[in-house]
Amino acid sequence: MATVRAWHGPLACLVAAMAGWAVVCTSGLFLDGRMLGGAPIWAKPLKFTISFGLYGLTLAWMLSLITGPRRRRTGWWAGTTAATVAVLEIIATTVQVVRGTSSHFNVATPLDAALYAVMGVAVVVLYCATLLIGVFLALFTELPDRSLAWALRLGLLIAVAGLSVGFLMVLPTAQQLAAPDQSVIGSHSVGGDDAGGGLFFLGWNTRHGDLRPAHFVGMHALQALPLLALALRAVSRARADRGTRLGEGTRLRLVFLAAATWVSLSALVLWQALRGQSIIHPDALTWATAGVLALLGAVGAAGIIRYASQRRG
Repeated sequence: MATVRAWHGPLACLVAAMAGWAVVCTSGLFLDGRMLGGAPIWAKPLKFTISFGLYGLTLAWMLSLITGPRRRRTGWWAGTTAATVAVLEIIATTVQVVRGTSSHFNVATPLDAALYAVMGVAVVVLYCATLLIGVFLALFTELPDRSLAWALRLGLLIAVAGLSVGFLMVLPTAQQLAAPDQSVIGSHSVGGDDAGGGLFFLGWNTRHGDLRPAHFVGMHALQALPLLALALRAVSRARADRGTRLGEGTRLRLVFLAAATWVSLSALVLWQALRGQSIIHPDALTWATAGVLALLGAVGAAGIIRYASQRRG
């Protein structure tokens, strides 16, 4: 029944619509040679389409896990709201592509400002709907697999934190405050503007700090942690016949370690961006911090597995 419920309703429609629109955006990349900010003009709607498709797919599955008719109904409305505002975001972005101008931070004309305001409201509503679903999963849903339950909860919490990075992007820069007649309010970049070189397809700034990597890493904990929990469960079942099954406690500890590592990585790339440093040009301090985090993660994982082996022995 959980699978059936997951594929009913507006979130299923969102996933289908995003799959279809991804084909349109991909066609635009090949058929429309216009560039905007140094990137193909259809790259942004394609990125958003893929992101919202993954979001809808994951959220539909998560909502199917909520128990109780009243809580399911509330969850259904939260999912419906999220799907609706995601579609509004894609429509606004696509309208601006057709017009040949930028969608985010653009207040050059009344129409530009209105579309940007629609996107801003949509993001806030999406944020609240995701937070509500996270609360329901954390407080009102009991799963037999504790590692999966905590992966869902922690993944949603980290994703909400990743979404929160977006609020830093809408703040006007010092240059924009000094010139109130600016046609652009807000920026992805720190220490420079968004017009610099960007990574292929992603568009992340290669000359200055960019808040988007932290936004991206944080948001996708929503998929990464539950997938890790499911993979650990699959490995455990595959090893059961050899007497080396990963117990639920071990899998739970590994999920907590992965969540802590993911939070640390998100914080690292945010810290890097706020120092005006490009994601592809880390300095020695960033490299050293990344090395420490990797070492702690590896040592932690080895310690958890060793402890489980000793207990079996």
